[in-house]
Amino acid sequence: MRIRRKHYHRRQEGSTTPVDGLLDAAEATVSVGVREMCSRLNAGAGSFARAAENLERTAQLRISREGLRRIVENDGKLALRLSDSGGLAPGWKAKDCPGPDGKSLMYLSSDGFMVPLVTQAEKPKRREQVLAQRRGCGKKRRALTRIKRGVDQRYKEFKAVTFYDQDMKHRLVSVTRGDCQAAGRLMRRDAWRIGLGSADYRVGNIDGGVWIIGQIRQRRLAMTATGLDFYHLGENVHKARRVVFGEENPPGKQWAGAVVHTAKHEGYEPLWERLLELRKNTRGQARRKAGDGLLNYVSDRREMIRYPEFLAQGWQIGSGPMESQCRVVPDRVKGPGKRWDADNAEAVMALEAVHQSRQWPALWQAFLN
Repeated sequence: MRIRRKHYHRRQEGSTTPVDGLLDAAEATVSVGVREMCSRLNAGAGSFARAAENLERTAQLRISREGLRRIVENDGKLALRLSDSGGLAPGWKAKDCPGPDGKSLMYLSSDGFMVPLVTQAEKPKRREQVLAQRRGCGKKRRALTRIKRGVDQRYKEFKAVTFYDQDMKHRLVSVTRGDCQAAGRLMRRDAWRIGLGSADYRVGNIDGGVWIIGQIRQRRLAMTATGLDFYHLGENVHKARRVVFGEENPPGKQWAGAVVHTAKHEGYEPLWERLLELRKNTRGQARRKAGDGLLNYVSDRREMIRYPEFLAQGWQIGSGPMESQCRVVPDRVKGPGKRWDADNAEAVMALEAVHQSRQWPALWQAFLN
């Protein structure tokens, strides 16, 4: 298809091509529609090369692996900037999300996950591989950009923040490569955007991480209640059980089942009494240490062990929705041989966070505007 364009020139203003606005050629070499196809295909591909191959096969659009990578990462960074500036706000509010009793209910959760990054020691080796490939193509290529500084460890923790309702029909997912303070700022930002304070019930459901509850308090998020994820409590009970009783000891398994049942249906005080009884009857340094560790874990989170109250209200006692996001959001950046610069990994995951928040159409409409 050929398109003829007229160029107008004025000495004071320079050149202008009016039709470029319609073709989206004024700001980019590819249209917003093609950019969206690149991002969609990349999300489901294991590599940029595979995404480029799928794009050529399905849409007859030939873009190099490197070209597609730049498109996806740049759009991810644009999505992050739009989220920061408020240009990508959710189309719902917390007050519109009904709970089991008909009153509005909103959950807040947060967690961290590890992402493979390029270390400073790996940077020269990777640059040499790129240079060797460029020399082998036999064409004159554009000069490479300056090498970004690598990290000191191969894996770094990223953090995600999620607001969601009872049925997961409304959710807002955000991701950051920053520390717990950065995650706290996301909590406060997103809480304001969804009008968290307007919900009748505001429930935190976390895995017990000290930094998470610390950020909820520091950011002064007015939570109705904050609960400890039931799975993580059980995980710590069984961790102590394996040391005290042995891996496959039937009485030990029976004891652990009774403990988590007590926590779920009777609450903190009866749970505490059961753990004290175990500690009293335990002999051996390693076993006593395991019992003390479980006592300390439960004691530090006693205000969050509120399962009977949560169940009576019909609230969730597990942070499964958050755990799910910690799997799907970083899925594209994980895998054998994958290593990323931190900003590029964050950008790719930001696009997945937008998709999980059901803001995909709004993102591309924002790009058009």
